Amino acid sequence: MKVSSTGGVGASGASRAKPATSGGGFALPSVNAASGAASVAQTGGLAGVGSLDALLALQAMGDPLERKKRAVKRADGILDILGEVKIALLDGEVSTATLDRLTRAIRQQRESTDDPRLDGVLNEIETRAAVEMAKLEQARGG
Repeated sequence: MKVSSTGGVGASGASRAKPATSGGGFALPSVNAASGAASVAQTGGLAGVGSLDALLALQAMGDPLERKKRAVKRADGILDILGEVKIALLDGEVSTATLDRLTRAIRQQRESTDDPRLDGVLNEIETRAAVEMAKLEQARGG
């Protein structure tokens, strides 16, 4: 591809399409034809920039299916950590590192949700993790 100029993007010129000359067809009046084409060309240039912004915004948001997949993946991660915590509590060997991972995973999930019921469940899990952390700290200190 050859680049012919380094100037900025400008409005494109008027269309060079030839009007239909058949007698029974539709014909546009020639009054203000040039100025109408120029205004359409200028507006088309601005619409292209606006559509680019809209496209970038949509890409940043992601499609609903992709967001749902990410949410399910985060939820599965939290459930896996909860399983580890459950087994560690039953064995009496829960670690602060596991509880820290659980707390971080919950905070990440909370940032991306707007469901009050889910927030309530996450709050309960985080509170329980904090209680277990306090028990560990008290056992180490006492």
